[in-house]
Amino acid sequence: MSIQKRNFILYFFGSLVVIFVLFWTAVFSQARSEDNQLLKVTFFDVGQGDSAFIETPGGRQILIDGGPDNTILRKLGEELPFYDRDIDLVILTHPEADHLNGIIEVLKSYNVHLVADPGIMKDTGAYQEYQDVLEESRVPYRTLRAGDRIVIGENIVFDILNPQIATYREINNNSIVARLTYKKHSFLFTADIEKPVEYELAKENAPLIDSDVLKVGHHGSKTSSTKLFLAAVSPDLAVISVGRNNSYGHPTQDVLENLKEYGIKVLRTDIDGDVKVLSDGENLTIE
Repeated sequence: MSIQKRNFILYFFGSLVVIFVLFWTAVFSQARSEDNQLLKVTFFDVGQGDSAFIETPGGRQILIDGGPDNTILRKLGEELPFYDRDIDLVILTHPEADHLNGIIEVLKSYNVHLVADPGIMKDTGAYQEYQDVLEESRVPYRTLRAGDRIVIGENIVFDILNPQIATYREINNNSIVARLTYKKHSFLFTADIEKPVEYELAKENAPLIDSDVLKVGHHGSKTSSTKLFLAAVSPDLAVISVGRNNSYGHPTQDVLENLKEYGIKVLRTDIDGDVKVLSDGENLTIE
């Protein structure tokens, strides 16, 4: 092969590489520009468990709970580009397996910048593994309590409404309840709280729980979603994170009837799959 021909081949393939890089740079730049206009909240279908993923207009990423197994890794892989291995904040609402187990897998697979939980311990192998992974990875950690506020970005805040300092005997009622606010819109994440906490929030903090989107408590169990609470939240949309044909009978008919009575639109991960809600601060769009 002559030097001239070899140089031509090198020049040709070099040009292709440059074109490829410029093309995908433009694509990713456009995607980031569009994403920067929207808050995206995705309620993952992870079976009988909870997991919600939040992406802010500024590019921050927050995971609330991880579901019961490593399904969360596939969900995050579908949601994020292959090169994105960072998550800004992971919140464990309480150390039950259907919220905790997937978080362990995320901590092993992603570079997490901060982990937060209610500081409630549980004597299980999964919780011990969670503690071990936190220690080994040296991820920054904080405990969340009612009254805490996390500023995520401009016009985006998390207000923590539960647990109180005086904890309940039932671990579900020590769950983190968080209200995410972006301009005119708000999302209420209720983990597995039950009637006593719902009553307390509705009576003492009614203005603080009024929200456009409600993550229904405890997978639609009869222990939660009282009429008093639903009236105080007054959501336009309720999302039930629940597994197909689960053995608990979730969501119960009582809960579905309560939601219907208040005219609340209901989406379920067992029927609708992943539920994505987009907000530009003025308008909500459901995918």
